[in-house]
Amino acid sequence: LEEITSYNLIADIRGSEFPEEYIVVGGHIDAWFNSPGAHDDGIGCVQSADVLRIFNDLDLDNKRSIRAIMYMDEELYQSGGIAYAKYSEENGVKNYLALEADAGGFTPLGFQVDATDSIVSIISSYQPLLQPYGIHSIRKGGSGVDIYPLKQYGVPLMGYRTDPQRYMDLHHSAYDTFDKVHIRELQLGSGCMASIIYLIDKYG
Repeated sequence: LEEITSYNLIADIRGSEFPEEYIVVGGHIDAWFNSPGAHDDGIGCVQSADVLRIFNDLDLDNKRSIRAIMYMDEELYQSGGIAYAKYSEENGVKNYLALEADAGGFTPLGFQVDATDSIVSIISSYQPLLQPYGIHSIRKGGSGVDIYPLKQYGVPLMGYRTDPQRYMDLHHSAYDTFDKVHIRELQLGSGCMASIIYLIDKYG
């Protein structure tokens, strides 16, 4: 394979109280070779960007900076996620928490948390507040490929999870096109992600 230079895309909303601490939310901007990559992972990128829009539109006063990252090269070598973790270490970036959306744009089910038991307990305590939005569980589990390199630096990781029943009909196939995206299901994910980030930012 020919190697080329590519880049992650990063956008921030600066925090009012702890601007040097970053809550990261992201998806990967590359797609499998035969696919437009609508659910894998165009949806995750749109939802991550939409988190910033929601905070802006609602004029929410986030204490920490919220950073949306569209990671490059998740499908082959995960070089985008590795590069961001390396950049963070070399530049003293304080990543407070990282959330990844890479499970398709279907109806919400929950979040998985890759962190200490005490952090999992704190975050799972927010689940009743998100129950009306379709978040039925917040539990210990895996997060995402792109944010995983941050684990070695002690960053708590989270993965947004959706109803998986239709995902493998589309995954890594030419059928993963944008006409398969249901806008309401996409928006439900954006709202759930923005809500959990708001709670974590406000209450820790």
